[in-house]
Amino acid sequence: MANKTWTFTKMHGLGNDFVVLDGVRQSFSLQPEDCRRIADRHFGIGCDQILLVEKAQRPDCDFRYRIFNADGSEVNQCGNGARCFAVFVQRAGLSDKNPLRVETRAGQLLLQRRADGLVEVDMGVPILEPAHIPFVAAAPASHYALPFRGQTLSIAAVSMGNPHLLLAVNDCASAPVADWGPELERHPAFPERCNVGFMQIKSPQAVQLRTWERGAGETLACGSNACAAVVAGSLWGRLAEQVQVELPGGTLEIHWSGPGAHLHMIGPAAVVYDGTWVSQGGK
Repeated sequence: MANKTWTFTKMHGLGNDFVVLDGVRQSFSLQPEDCRRIADRHFGIGCDQILLVEKAQRPDCDFRYRIFNADGSEVNQCGNGARCFAVFVQRAGLSDKNPLRVETRAGQLLLQRRADGLVEVDMGVPILEPAHIPFVAAAPASHYALPFRGQTLSIAAVSMGNPHLLLAVNDCASAPVADWGPELERHPAFPERCNVGFMQIKSPQAVQLRTWERGAGETLACGSNACAAVVAGSLWGRLAEQVQVELPGGTLEIHWSGPGAHLHMIGPAAVVYDGTWVSQGGK
């Protein structure tokens, strides 16, 4: 990434932080090493993910939304990033359309900036078919038995455009996120790796959640994992249609009425600062 100069905006959704790049008015060819340098918190800008705004490739969409993890891998979905995407596009003067329809590698999202300053994202219909998550299982189920370190874990597997493993715990604060997360992320039952959610169900309307994100480690919030957690808890018969999900960085509101229905996520998006990235091609 020798001698490249790009403008960017640093943003976050409940502490899940992003470097957002305008690929409509700037030209990009992001390589994995570019993303790793940008995301490095000592030698770069520092972030969990890099978000790239591009012109839509589909006539029925307003923009294309691309997501790169801190390790340089491109992924299909990021719920917190989607809210930041909507705020960035309006703030940068790229569009004042509301709602926005954006295309991702996982399909389309509808982003609505609300009068109260929050952003509502129609995340689409959760994917429960194992082959489409992808997850190795014979048939869809609310619980799966997952062999792990000589024991069997009872988990849920859900895709919100990206794969998620959900595990119920008695105490979220003491959950073995850093210990189990890296290994569960790469469990052979998830051929494309997964985000791992450690969820404590406090009531039918409230969940506490910590997430180990694939390619990023534990983050302060993961919007798509919060969505998947509500899906899992609902399939287990333990959650209502409207749930507050408490993450280390703050709270999201999730609405889901059951299999086949679209899921809606509501939460904030914040701008931290604007800047210019000048790369000399190394640390």
